Amino acid sequence: MATSRTRAAPPTAAAVAFRQIAQIEVEAVTPSQHGFILTGAGSDHARYRFDMYFELPLDQRTRTVLGELLSQSDLTVYRSDTPARNS
Repeated sequence: MATSRTRAAPPTAAAVAFRQIAQIEVEAVTPSQHGFILTGAGSDHARYRFDMYFELPLDQRTRTVLGELLSQSDLTVYRSDTPARNS
């Protein structure tokens, strides 16, 4: 499926080192206009919010199933200390 937004190819694992920022247990999933808002507590006891956006419309059944799956998930967030390249 072609979209108007292009994504750069991800760098290879050997080129970029990632550091774990947080491990989050999802406690609540709230529908938003184009996706979901996930909130939860991290292993560091801090509160986190993760906004998930979909470019395509979701019908109600798909939204319900995705919401249920996401509410039973954990997130691990990593960050690269390598500066992004300007394209």
